[in-house]
Amino acid sequence: MADYTEGSGKQYHINVGKGEVGKYVILPGDPKRCKKIAEHLENPKLIADNREYTTYTGYLDGVKVSVTSTGIGGPSAAIALEELVNCGADTFIRVGTCGGMDIDVKGGDVVVATGAIRAEGTTREYAPIEFPAVANFEIANALVQASKELNKTYHAGVVQCKDSFYGQHSPETKPVSYDLLNKWNAWLKLGCLASEMESAALFVVSSYLKVRVGSVFLVIANQEREKAGLENKQVHDTETAIEVAVQAIRNLIKAENQK
Repeated sequence: MADYTEGSGKQYHINVGKGEVGKYVILPGDPKRCKKIAEHLENPKLIADNREYTTYTGYLDGVKVSVTSTGIGGPSAAIALEELVNCGADTFIRVGTCGGMDIDVKGGDVVVATGAIRAEGTTREYAPIEFPAVANFEIANALVQASKELNKTYHAGVVQCKDSFYGQHSPETKPVSYDLLNKWNAWLKLGCLASEMESAALFVVSSYLKVRVGSVFLVIANQEREKAGLENKQVHDTETAIEVAVQAIRNLIKAENQK
């Protein structure tokens, strides 16, 4: 591929070079969340801020750890993952928000994704549709363990990934409402926990790149609880999910040191 950076040594989109990120990277979607997450690290420094990609690098328990935003959706998340791997990273935790689907998933809860429904387009340019989008087993376990250690209410299971936010929240207004509504009902019957936009791409691309990825989310609210007339509180502070991700990385570092 042509060198669009003209010899700068930086990745074209994230503007980061080799050695500037740790092997462990936390991936929020929103660039504005990067500083909030970086405050959990020791001696965090801003490395790059380009397009939707903001990167900080610091340390956890003496190990270099980074935070890079991915923007919204699969295409930008896949770009971030490919370029971070080019810079030397190999273990990733997506920290984001989701909307609950299963009736027991409430606002303020944590969801750990073990797999993702590929109701988006990015993964089709990496793998046939028959290939599953699954989280790395070690990362998913570390996130569940961290949730337990921090006494967080958590759910672990399959999430749905889509490309259209408003296709989820107002499907009846869309020309393909028949498809959106029928599939949404199918996901509910299959026990899907929540809906978000990036994990399917991250899971499939990580399989191709042979790196480890997991995802943890704060549940903002649950539209199915709203429909059922149940309490449906809204929670927007992502600190709970961030704490789980940070503790999971501490656990992974500890396990690595014991090998």
